[in-house]
Amino acid sequence: MDYPRAGKRGFRRWLPSWKLVTGTFLLFVGAGVGLFGYAYATTTIPSANPSTQAQSNTYYWSDGSVMTTQGSTNRQNVDLSQVPKSVQWDFLAAENATFYTDPGVDTRGMLRAVYHMATGGEVQSGSTITQQFVKNTYLTQNQSVTRKFREIMISLKIGGQMSKPQILQGYLNSCYYGRDAYGIEAAARTYYHEHASQLTVSQGAFIAATVNEPSLLMHADSDPRAKAQATARWKYVLQRMAKINKITAAQEQQYLAAGFPTPKPYSPSAGMSGQTGYLMQTAEKYVEAHTSLTDQQLGRGGYQIYTTFDKKRVKALSASVAAMQKKHLDPKHRSADKDVQVGAASIDPSTGAVVALYGGAGWDKGHWTNNADTTGVPVGSTFKPIDLAAALDHGAVLSPGRPASPITPDSKFDGDDGITIKNQQGQELPDPGDATGLLHQRNDVPTKWGYITLRKAMEQSVNTPYVQLGEYVGYDNVENEALKAGLLRKSLQYDTPGFYIGTSTPSAIRMADAYATFDDSGVQHEPYSVTKVVADGAQLPGFGKPKGTTAMPSSTADTVTDVLQSVVKSGTGTNAKALGRPVAGKTGTTDDYKSAWFIGYTPQLVTSVAMFKEDPKNAGLQSMGGVGGYSKVFGADMPTEVWTGYMTAALQGQPLQQFPPAPTLGQGTDETGAPSPSPSVTATQSTPSASASPSVTPNPSTRPCHGRKKRCVSPGPTDTSGTTTGGAGGGLFGGATGGGTTGGGAPGGGSTGGGTTGGTTSPAPTTSPSAQAGGVPGGAAG
Repeated sequence: MDYPRAGKRGFRRWLPSWKLVTGTFLLFVGAGVGLFGYAYATTTIPSANPSTQAQSNTYYWSDGSVMTTQGSTNRQNVDLSQVPKSVQWDFLAAENATFYTDPGVDTRGMLRAVYHMATGGEVQSGSTITQQFVKNTYLTQNQSVTRKFREIMISLKIGGQMSKPQILQGYLNSCYYGRDAYGIEAAARTYYHEHASQLTVSQGAFIAATVNEPSLLMHADSDPRAKAQATARWKYVLQRMAKINKITAAQEQQYLAAGFPTPKPYSPSAGMSGQTGYLMQTAEKYVEAHTSLTDQQLGRGGYQIYTTFDKKRVKALSASVAAMQKKHLDPKHRSADKDVQVGAASIDPSTGAVVALYGGAGWDKGHWTNNADTTGVPVGSTFKPIDLAAALDHGAVLSPGRPASPITPDSKFDGDDGITIKNQQGQELPDPGDATGLLHQRNDVPTKWGYITLRKAMEQSVNTPYVQLGEYVGYDNVENEALKAGLLRKSLQYDTPGFYIGTSTPSAIRMADAYATFDDSGVQHEPYSVTKVVADGAQLPGFGKPKGTTAMPSSTADTVTDVLQSVVKSGTGTNAKALGRPVAGKTGTTDDYKSAWFIGYTPQLVTSVAMFKEDPKNAGLQSMGGVGGYSKVFGADMPTEVWTGYMTAALQGQPLQQFPPAPTLGQGTDETGAPSPSPSVTATQSTPSASASPSVTPNPSTRPCHGRKKRCVSPGPTDTSGTTTGGAGGGLFGGATGGGTTGGGAPGGGSTGGGTTGGTTSPAPTTSPSAQAGGVPGGAAG
């Protein structure tokens, strides 16, 4: 190599000769060709990226059948022959008009893109259809020089193994088009509710446009900015189609004159209609809570999720809600019926499995909130069983400075309206808003109940005894009882007297679970909705059946169940007797009728039903006064009707079972001031005999119960409810009986269910609920 050049002087000594320039150039070209050839020869086409093959998440019913599929890979591959030629050319005109003649890469575009990325400039594509197919199917979306070089090599080589139609087919099926649509078939369905084979040139031009900016253009039906950008891109595609002679100029003008083909409004897939969306959402939340999986990971799909949801029971619950709505609600002709909502949950008390939910009208109807799992709806009087359980477990401080006294359902407390409430120190609670400066707990009516048993107060949902009982037991004890039963601390209201009569706002699922603790003789099972999750053929850990824990003594739980049977036999819950089985339950209604509940159970199944009214556009509960034509809406009415209709279907064919017998309790203590008990009374047995005859008696041939979790099974009920009179109905006030239910009104009065809304407790939150109270003189329906 003659350099610097010998025999030359000055700048010519450093000026390379033409031989040196040519040789150097040829050397570099040869080296480049050699390296390129080596790279080409050693490049292999990798296996398709698993993410491009992943299925949507699949959710299964409890019987193993498919419930729905959902995920980010909503893809149904189609053959290229199923895509109209004109629509194929929409994509080629927009992205790569020389597709059928180029080698798979755009050399100028490639060099431009590599240069910009290498120098830190703006990232540019420069990709052909073939390159995009390679990137989607075999590589990642990362922008780097290395990844771009591999893309080019594979794109050049793949032409030897795949035909152009095969590549185009793979491209159309692998692109993401927005709206969770992968592939042109899914895109055609989500944007125009058509198959890919039915797309027009104009529609195809828009879908081709979405490939560049799917997250924006997917909203072209509703977002003005997105529609403007989509329209501009759509026009560009049509212009390109005319320029490459795939449509005529006249056709272009015809399409433009017809206007932009606005896509259909976005809605979830048909698989998310009815209750399916809420079921899937509930299961998804459970999976995330019991694994390290995130929304994004689940969104990539490929998971098989087996749930506890019973298809027939979900359908039955939805049908029962629909039947109630059809019978009572007419929002087109009665404004009060607008925005009325229902939430419900049904749980197996022996395991905690959530077998059915009702979350609302459905995702397909634009109702996205799961009413079964939402908080914000006060539970009202359905909280009182927790007060009673806490009193049975901890007793009540009836005299200042003295130990807590034992409490039974036969303990008597003042049930009169407007009494002052005392704390454990014997001090009357203050109320700055009252003229006397003291808190006067209100019932709905000024009925002179006098001192009544806690059983009677539960039956007729009288507020004052349970507010006073709660104060004597103590907030901490009642709160802890609620937590052990299965309620979440975040849903419990702060320490005010209203807490004891339902200012808290647990979900329907959690209230059903708390009652399931009573049903299973004090054993609490965490509610669960997923039994198994499989990914890549392997089962993920963490989805075994939750183990039960003892939340309260069986004697406490069984006593509460016994009292709640009295509510159904002769109190505000008598409408639930229509089930024809042993039932325990409680109604609940809150201030101004902003919510109404019924929670009831048999030995096999617990179901909670909540009803409320809320405008989706304006948060905050509204009064349900006038809903369904009722001036006052109680839990004993429409919610109980939903409950009874569902439970009838859900338990069809199931054996009739009895609750455990009520335990024998020691002598309970009355509130100070109550009349002295009869000297002959030395102990009490927590049975409903003091208030009502049993509605169902065991068959004499049935074997007895053994153990607290055993159920007595009899072949059929013996219903004696129609003969219930006197005693419990009139109690101290001589109420009347009507239609086999016991009244609870004032002297000479009657009450069929005995419930109107109780008054507010002050001070209390703005949504401070009360609960259903005793009957109105003359008989108010509960």
